[in-house]
Amino acid sequence: MTSHSASLIHRRLIDSLYIEAMLLADEARAYFDIVGRSERDGLAALHRVAFSCESLKVTTRLMHIIAWLLTQRAVEGGEIPRRDALLPSRRLGEAPETDAATLAAMPGQAAAIIGTSIGLYRRVARLDQTLEQPAAVSSPARNMMDRLAAAF
Repeated sequence: MTSHSASLIHRRLIDSLYIEAMLLADEARAYFDIVGRSERDGLAALHRVAFSCESLKVTTRLMHIIAWLLTQRAVEGGEIPRRDALLPSRRLGEAPETDAATLAAMPGQAAAIIGTSIGLYRRVARLDQTLEQPAAVSSPARNMMDRLAAAF
């Protein structure tokens, strides 16, 4: 695989995750601001507080994800150097955990949104961890083959 094709795959993955994150953010906002209010009001007092906290956790996860994805887009677009994406301030931020008991106590749609945000965060966290891995060293022969392929 050439560097260009790997970059294209990375760009498509980042774009796809960005769209997924933005759609989930919109769904979460609509649910927690509108539909979820009536469901929250039907919960016991302690679960209402947990519901509000989980809403904030979803927002935090999504903002960390979106910021990281925008950083990756900036690197791919040449707006910032790749080494700057390795700075702690540009890495994926820590997201609060949601315990299984709290998740089980949430109304169905809230639990689905929370679970989806956790899954998306974990996928992006795996990508963020790959930034720490050294780039594969290409051989001089492979470089020559890539240059020849590009020339023809």
